[in-house]
Amino acid sequence: MNYHFTAIINKEGKWFVAKCAELGVVSQGKTIEEAQKNLKEATELYLEKETFPKKSLSKNHPLITTFELKHV
Repeated sequence: MNYHFTAIINKEGKWFVAKCAELGVVSQGKTIEEAQKNLKEATELYLEKETFPKKSLSKNHPLITTFELKHV
């Protein structure tokens, strides 16, 4: 079964940190591509070890948006 997950990738110092928005799994890499690849591997391992029913995972993409906030 194929699932779609969202990777949020931020630059932190010399590393790119990637987080799976749906599961909270986190990984990193020296490049965006490496961080994304490592996140995919970490997510696969996470899904192998977790005992929750896989059918509870959404097959749909979440809505991702941005917003601006002025803070004084």
